[in-house]
Amino acid sequence: MMTAGTADSAGASEGGVRLAPGVFVREDALRFEFEAASSGPGGQNVNKRATSCRLSVALADLPITSGARTRAATLGQRWLTTEGDAFVIVSNEHRTQARNKAACIERLAEVVARAIVVPKPRKKTKPSRGAIERRLRAKRELGEKKRRRQGGHDG
Repeated sequence: MMTAGTADSAGASEGGVRLAPGVFVREDALRFEFEAASSGPGGQNVNKRATSCRLSVALADLPITSGARTRAATLGQRWLTTEGDAFVIVSNEHRTQARNKAACIERLAEVVARAIVVPKPRKKTKPSRGAIERRLRAKRELGEKKRRRQGGHDG
């Protein structure tokens, strides 16, 4: 798991948190808040410790292209603010601040990693002549079958 305080050897020169291959965000762009409203196991300790983590990061602070930023906003729509300019990710499923913080960063990294992949453009295609002929033949046969069923009404 990644934490904001550590970066792997490849990320040390950039001085930030690695979100995807070649994508590092400055540590000061990530704002963490800790609240006592964490749930789950832990007994009375849950009431005494501020372990629930809330990560806020502005979309403009993510070092990705504008197209990737748009895709990230779509992929992480449930974490977007009402203005649509920042992600707010909350994690409270773990007992410790460090694990909840790492979970927030991991969710952000997932969205960014998926967003930086440029989708392959769809190529318009049309059905082949044979496919069109087969469809029309099947329609004719079905229509003929229905007409044969109708016979013999003495009006």
